[in-house]
Amino acid sequence: MNQQLADRLRFLRAFAANPRQVGAILPTSRLAVRDMLDMGDVPGARLVVELGAGTGSQTGEILARMGPDARLLALEIDPRLARLLEERFDDPRLQVVADSAENLHDHLDGEKADVLVCALPFTSLEPGLRRRILDSLPGVLAASGVALVIQYSPLIQNELRRLFPS
Repeated sequence: MNQQLADRLRFLRAFAANPRQVGAILPTSRLAVRDMLDMGDVPGARLVVELGAGTGSQTGEILARMGPDARLLALEIDPRLARLLEERFDDPRLQVVADSAENLHDHLDGEKADVLVCALPFTSLEPGLRRRILDSLPGVLAASGVALVIQYSPLIQNELRRLFPS
């Protein structure tokens, strides 16, 4: 079985086990990931943060674009998917953390992200959790940092515009 099909099955199993947490039945497409990453300076970033790393559809493309001295902090709440990421990407620039995006500050050690890549399913999260995560995101970005957020629903578009006006 090829990796893309295997990833889709893993993702579907994770969705079946916890649909509100996963929020989508398939990983983000390669084309969508590339288009999203084209909007940020990943090659020039010192620290990239990825929220909702899943099976690594974004992780691999981020690592391919990052400089040799950059670091990628990838948070994935599902421990099985976090282990998969660690096994799949043998790259010293990558740190995988099995934790909620709500706890991102605990893993930054005071650093600020140059690029934040986010594929969290905000519309399926409990409203209080969604608010806590969204409100924390501007504070994790460097002064010239950029947030790249992919969503499959326009429902939180106004909230994102409020937090990231540019």
